[in-house]
Amino acid sequence: MSPPTTTPPSTPDAVPFDRHGIEPIPDGARDSTPMEQFWIWAGANIAPINWVLGALGVTLGLSLVETLVVVALGNVVGCAVFGVFNVIGHRTAVNQMVLGRAPFGRRGAVVPGVVQGVLTMAWVGVNTWVVLDLVLGILRQLGLDVGLGTKYLVAAVIMILQLVLALYGFYAIRSFEKYTVPVTVALMAVMTVLALAGTDVDWTRGSDAEVDKVTAITQLLTAIGVGWGVSWIPYSADYSRFVRPSASPRSVFWASALGMYLPTVWLAALGACLASGGASADPSALVISTFGVMAIPVLLLIMHGPVATNILNLYSCSLAALSIGITVARWKLTLVAGLVASAVLVVFVQADSFALAFDHWMVSILVWISPWAAIVLVDFWVVRGGRLDVTSLYAPAAASPHGSTNVGALLCLGAGIVAGWSWQFGLVPAMQGPVATAMGGTDLSWLSGSLVAGGLYFLLTRQQARRAGSHWTPAPVVADDHPRGR
Repeated sequence: MSPPTTTPPSTPDAVPFDRHGIEPIPDGARDSTPMEQFWIWAGANIAPINWVLGALGVTLGLSLVETLVVVALGNVVGCAVFGVFNVIGHRTAVNQMVLGRAPFGRRGAVVPGVVQGVLTMAWVGVNTWVVLDLVLGILRQLGLDVGLGTKYLVAAVIMILQLVLALYGFYAIRSFEKYTVPVTVALMAVMTVLALAGTDVDWTRGSDAEVDKVTAITQLLTAIGVGWGVSWIPYSADYSRFVRPSASPRSVFWASALGMYLPTVWLAALGACLASGGASADPSALVISTFGVMAIPVLLLIMHGPVATNILNLYSCSLAALSIGITVARWKLTLVAGLVASAVLVVFVQADSFALAFDHWMVSILVWISPWAAIVLVDFWVVRGGRLDVTSLYAPAAASPHGSTNVGALLCLGAGIVAGWSWQFGLVPAMQGPVATAMGGTDLSWLSGSLVAGGLYFLLTRQQARRAGSHWTPAPVVADDHPRGR
């Protein structure tokens, strides 16, 4: 049985402990505004990791202009699709992994749920590595002797801060982002001016290596263009489900899409400009070489970014675990996620080049996210016409109208993953598909995977409707003030 829901108190300064699990959020607890959603997603992306995104374009051999065009246009696509998924969460008041039960079945949805849970824990390790590297670099700039003990102490402090916020849940996350992100934006604006004023921006400079521009563009699109917005899709409904029912779908779409797009493109453009001026693509070296002793006051901004991102990872990880049937309290699952993420952090600390390691990481996760997202998108908007009986998502597997396991949907997902892998060009041979290799290292894994999975699922559902001998009319969204069990 689900724990009782906690309705936010009337005083805005009080932050309640979020007892919501994966049950639909009752209307009385849905008091978030589209603007608060904007700050949530902006806060998650005003982070040093996005400086690396832009610097990666120059590292791959593109000029500054080419990098900016790819990042700006690619993120239009990725962030728009992300915005559409936020609308689904707002319309249903259900978290993202539970929504996956409609196309995959009650038990079939466990597969993507497990993958999402593992990836969110890994993301915490990735993001914490960035801030850890930066903090230690600044301490060295001050002339301090940074040993192994200092490194783990800083990592522990950062992880504890992230865990505390994530343990409190959505309301604490919303308050943290709402009140800290505007200040962070102002500080980031000052940093941008200082950085550009001290950088000799070269609009034509790429890397010294001779590279195929088409290949570099496709790799950049996958890693930090279209791929960046797509990588956030499994999180979207986890937060938009709290938006007040009276908010328009248009406002939810624009708030979430722009909250993702503006800081990502802004910071990626800054990273590209710095890299064009000869700055290192490594986050620590990039900050210190650009700001020098001014990097010290920048420490607050550096600390904020990954924390603002990781509290979303930890919270969504607990929801993914609940979605697959684990009945432990959400806050306990968050603690476990933090411990696993700490282990991942140790692995990433050993990476020699973070820019290349991050490129490899992004390419890998898109191979499964893109086909999964395409299936969910086709199922909700095409098959069901944007309407879904929410109560059906919580029916037992034996009685679920979506079935226990939709084998067809899982096969479509598998075919999409294979198609994505075939046009993927990772750092190791096992992650370099035959299509990508034959086409000179191009990488359009997100496109091939989504087209194959989404196309096959559409054909499958159309055939099922024909065999049924009638056109299925979807049931409307059900609003309910009573929480359901897991």
